[in-house]
Amino acid sequence: MDIKTATALRRLRLVSAPEAVSFLLLLVCSVLKRTTDFNAVPVMGAVHGALFVLYVIFWADAWNRARWSAGTGVLYFVLSVLPTGGFFAERKLKREAEDAVVASRAFSEGAVKA
Repeated sequence: MDIKTATALRRLRLVSAPEAVSFLLLLVCSVLKRTTDFNAVPVMGAVHGALFVLYVIFWADAWNRARWSAGTGVLYFVLSVLPTGGFFAERKLKREAEDAVVASRAFSEGAVKA
């Protein structure tokens, strides 16, 4: 895995958890708006919208660079639209990055041939 691919995956991983948190906070704010006088939906909506746009941009870049299969690419997109999906995406991306580091070290040490 080259450095640009690793960077793309890292960016996607770093934005996935905050995007999930903002989605959950937006849902909480929506409930509070309907049940109380508290209305933070416009603010949380803007924050979540910005994080979601970043997620989609980083997702497209990671899909292009990592050459994921269609199923993997769609999985990461579906995880972005589920309320807690970003947490699962972050965990899966972290595991994928760790596996890539192990494979890269094994290849550089000559334990594995390409």
